[in-house]
Amino acid sequence: MKKINIVFLCLLGVFLLGCQKNSHQDIVDFIEESKRKQPGNIKALPVYAPYKPYVYNSTQLRSPFEPPALVKKKVLAASSNVKPDLDRRKQRLESFDFAALKMVGTLKKGGVLWALIRDPEGSIERVKPGYYLGRNHGLITGMNDRNIDVVEIVPNGLDGWLERPNVITLKERE
Repeated sequence: MKKINIVFLCLLGVFLLGCQKNSHQDIVDFIEESKRKQPGNIKALPVYAPYKPYVYNSTQLRSPFEPPALVKKKVLAASSNVKPDLDRRKQRLESFDFAALKMVGTLKKGGVLWALIRDPEGSIERVKPGYYLGRNHGLITGMNDRNIDVVEIVPNGLDGWLERPNVITLKERE
């Protein structure tokens, strides 16, 4: 066992002596050549205007968490008795987005004009004034051969409701 250790140490010494030879001459040459070259030009950094901090003086300005006074006036003007009937049983077409519903035709039955609406699932349903459609409590208020007039009740963003008129127009075949 001692002989193996001695042989191993000798081989290790020979190996280390072989590494000591000046085998890094290419690196030394590269460094010398780099030192002889002219240094490159570096662009100067751009000059920026100094930052001017904004001091918020709460005694002179309104709180950033309160709506502006103009919005309050609009809310008072828009606040009325408009609100959806949340206790009413929903109709089938109220489960679809308003934009996804298409008017595909009309028919007259018993003196009553009915509009034909195609939903995104491909089903066609008859509707007339007084029916609801769309997710925003859209009530059909009137119709003719080409249009269905709808009034939607949408939230105004300030715990109230607004009426928004909308129209579904008959789509010609494509």
